[in-house]
Amino acid sequence: MDYTQILIKPLISEKGTFLKEEVNQVAFFVRRNSNKVQIKKAVEDAFAVKVEAVNVVVKKPLAKIFSRGRKRLAGTVPGYKKAYVTLAPGSKIEFFEGV
Repeated sequence: MDYTQILIKPLISEKGTFLKEEVNQVAFFVRRNSNKVQIKKAVEDAFAVKVEAVNVVVKKPLAKIFSRGRKRLAGTVPGYKKAYVTLAPGSKIEFFEGV
């Protein structure tokens, strides 16, 4: 698989910024059917960096009841898969610099 089919988008948040500065980690939303080896290869190909480790977090879809006035509607909150990628010392992704 090509890296464009695995990496969906980077996760830019307060936690993501903290991890980038303190631990040299970056976070991405990834496809649900991808594994750690594919994620590692995708990040290395896309950004030309050396990856040390990949940690994956899976959030399952959640059934929820939404209220619209007097109506109660059943729905779901979609799930996602996040990958926290630890970069080798000295490696940086220029895409995240200045964020």
